[in-house]
Amino acid sequence: MEIASGTFEISMVPGPAEVGGIVDRFDFNKTFEGDLEATGSGLMLSSGDPASGAAGYVAIEAVEGRIGHRSGGFCLQQLGMMRDGSPTLHYEVVPGSGRGELRGISGTFRLTVDPDGTHRYTLEYELPG
Repeated sequence: MEIASGTFEISMVPGPAEVGGIVDRFDFNKTFEGDLEATGSGLMLSSGDPASGAAGYVAIEAVEGRIGHRSGGFCLQQLGMMRDGSPTLHYEVVPGSGRGELRGISGTFRLTVDPDGTHRYTLEYELPG
């Protein structure tokens, strides 16, 4: 298992609500720095009441760039839940989504947010050969 780590910046733009206004939509873009030098773009769907500490979201993100000396892309699938104000996040590399020199990639993505708002990531991944 290899490990890539660094920081990323994210910008989110609300889109039109889905499913009769019950599901909120956001389009987002990321810029990754560190061991993963890449850009990401994706779509998030969410529901619930974040202000009261109860909500959830799903997202798919396409990442394009390089890890170490390998260039290509892959997708991340995200699941986030908040219960009683406590968040849980789960990110996985989508099986079969690797492109270019990242074909066959698998792994888990973790993120933390520093008190100053800096987003940090750790990507534990495997590549064939």
